[in-house]
Amino acid sequence: MPRPNDLRYRATTAFQRHVANPLMRRLPFHTLLETTGRVSGLPRRTPLGGKRVGDTFWLVSEFGERSQYVRNIKADPRVRVRIAGRWHTGTAHLLPDDDPVARLRTLPRANSTAVRALGTQLLTVRVDLDG
Repeated sequence: MPRPNDLRYRATTAFQRHVANPLMRRLPFHTLLETTGRVSGLPRRTPLGGKRVGDTFWLVSEFGERSQYVRNIKADPRVRVRIAGRWHTGTAHLLPDDDPVARLRTLPRANSTAVRALGTQLLTVRVDLDG
């Protein structure tokens, strides 16, 4: 019998992949994270929530290392982030020692609430933006 966390993961990722993400990618001012596909080498764009603080962009992955974009970051940490309609290049860092629940309290509320409610393996990600 599947575990509840597995069911939540499969249901959430299916909804995101087939419904939410295609719609969010089209919104010109929604935040996107662009990674390089670890197998294909193609750009992969993921809508997400987070916050820019100076030259750093913070986010929390709801499924940690199970998230495809986190797996892509592990293979190649060079990323781009679209913030308020403008693209920025940077280097992503996975921070397993950071407290993701505390980090979510510093990020936009709507996204943080969804990540906390649906997530099973929270992981903080910091993107150091280039100049």
